Amino acid sequence: MLYLASRSPRRHQLLEQLGHRFRCLDVDVPEVRAPDESPRDYVLRVALDKARAGLARCADDPVAVVLGADTEVVLDGRVFGKPADAADAAAMLQRLSGRTHEVISALWLVDGERESCAVNVTEVTFAPLTPAQIAEYLACGEAFGKAGAYAIQGRAAAFIPRLAGSHSGVMGLPLHETAALLARFGIAPAASFS
Repeated sequence: MLYLASRSPRRHQLLEQLGHRFRCLDVDVPEVRAPDESPRDYVLRVALDKARAGLARCADDPVAVVLGADTEVVLDGRVFGKPADAADAAAMLQRLSGRTHEVISALWLVDGERESCAVNVTEVTFAPLTPAQIAEYLACGEAFGKAGAYAIQGRAAAFIPRLAGSHSGVMGLPLHETAALLARFGIAPAASFS
């Protein structure tokens, strides 16, 4: 059985898009970057922690395969996680304004015997944002609970004149890499959803 170790409705939707049957697991792992940890290593570690925590919750399923993922926005070596509040979200958007940043998405697929990973890095360019645009975006509520304080699949798409990489990766689950990882484990999409 395939499990997704994530509470993210976006990851759920994206994995469904690939045609897989799965169950969601609510895992809670610390997301704190070590002082000497690179952004890439941090995202990989958190994704692996989620996958392993999910597998631990499936001890009664001997054929459990768990997908863990993490996505972070990175600018100038700084990881922009989920904003703590409106002021934090506004500060993030101001720093991203008129700049190109990276979105790193890491995936780990684990079962009782194997662990395998994939990473996607996408470059996202924001147009310059006015204080009014930032305030309006914050008022819509979309910035909260999202790395970097924006949702590319929502209104923030209007801020992005250029994207080099994976749109689904910026959303939180790069579909190309996810499909390849699942295929490596012999997990095929369901024939139908009936």
